[in-house]
Amino acid sequence: MFWDSSDDIEECTTSATGFINKCIEDVVPTVTFPVGRWSACNIYWHGVSFHDNDNILSEQVNKFPGMLIRLKKATLSRSTRTDAELLPWDYNFYPHSCILPEEYHLFSTQVQHTAKETEPSLKRTFIVKPDGGSQGEVIYLIRDPIDLRVIAGSQTRQSVVQEYIHKPLLIDKLKLDIRLYVLAKSLELLEIYIAKEGLSRFCTEPQQEPSQKNLSHVLMQLTNYSLSVQSGKFIHSDRLSSGNKRTFSSVLYRLASKGVDIKKVWSDIISLVKTVITRFPELKVYYLANILPVKPGPTCFQMHN
Repeated sequence: MFWDSSDDIEECTTSATGFINKCIEDVVPTVTFPVGRWSACNIYWHGVSFHDNDNILSEQVNKFPGMLIRLKKATLSRSTRTDAELLPWDYNFYPHSCILPEEYHLFSTQVQHTAKETEPSLKRTFIVKPDGGSQGEVIYLIRDPIDLRVIAGSQTRQSVVQEYIHKPLLIDKLKLDIRLYVLAKSLELLEIYIAKEGLSRFCTEPQQEPSQKNLSHVLMQLTNYSLSVQSGKFIHSDRLSSGNKRTFSSVLYRLASKGVDIKKVWSDIISLVKTVITRFPELKVYYLANILPVKPGPTCFQMHN
C-alpha cells in the first residue's frame, strides 16, 4: 500500500479519519510519498481527498472524486433539503436548517413567526456549525438570530444553523452521539456495508435543557472528543461500557435494558444509510470527469463515519 501524505494529515489526527489512517499504518505495510507516487501498488491511500489521479493508472483508491465537496455542511444541507421535499417521510429525521449568511433573513423571519405562535417557555434553540469546521470548532448555540456571531459580508464564512433537539437521548444523565462506519465499495454496482460495532462519545457534563443561562456550557451539549479531552473532566476507561468513549454495542445493551426495540434501531439505521444513495448520481459525474473511460484509471471505495 502507498500512503500519500500530501494532504494535511495533522488536521484529522483526532478525528475518525485520523483513527482509520493510524490503524492502516499499524497493520498494513505502507510507503509514504509526500508528493504522490508513480510505482504500482494495491491500494493508494489518500489522507483527506481524492487527487493525483493522473499518476494512478490502476489499483484502488480509498476516496471518491468529489466526495469531500459534496459532504461539506452547506452543500449537504442544500442537497438534503431538496431530497426531503421529494421524500419527506424518508427524511423526517433531518432538522429544519438554513445556510448563513445568504439565508439569514429567511431564518430570522421563520424564528420570529414561530415565536409568535408558541409559549415563551417553549422557545426553540438552534445550533450553528461552520461549513468547513471539524472537531467542534466554533460550534455554538443560540436562541435568537441577533446572537449570531457572523451574519453578513461577502467574505463571511458559511455556516449551517439547525433546530436543536432540546431533550436528547441520555445515558447516565449524559448526552451522547453514535458514530458508525459505512463502506461504499463501488459506484458502478452500488454496494454499501455497515459495521456492526461503532463508537459512542459522551459529554463530560450532565445534560440540562438549553436555556439562555447555559447556552455557552458546550461540554454538556457537544460530544466532540477534541473539546471534551481538554476539559479536565474526560474519563479514559479500559472498560467498553464506561468513560466518555464507549462501544456502540454497550449503548445498545443499555437501551435494550430500558425496553428499546434494538431490531427497530438497526432498521432505522439502515434506512438512514440508504439515504446516501441520492448522493451517488452527483458523485458519478465527478467520477467520470476525473477517471475517464477512455484511459486506464483506478477503482474507488470510501469509508464514511
